[in-house]
Amino acid sequence: MTVDKAVRAFAGVMVLVSVALTYWLSPWFVLLTLFVGANMIQSSFTGFCPAEMFFRKMGLKD
Repeated sequence: MTVDKAVRAFAGVMVLVSVALTYWLSPWFVLLTLFVGANMIQSSFTGFCPAEMFFRKMGLKD
């Protein structure tokens, strides 16, 4: 798996988890969904993504 695919998969999982937590636990978990979306937008403009750095340190290839 490449870094790009891992980042996309991680973002998708985080959105689905946050939606499930919002539904079953607390409406405040919608803030996690907003954070993930905002991070995706800022990384598209700046090129900085903390998850990408993490996956590179784990040894995934570019």
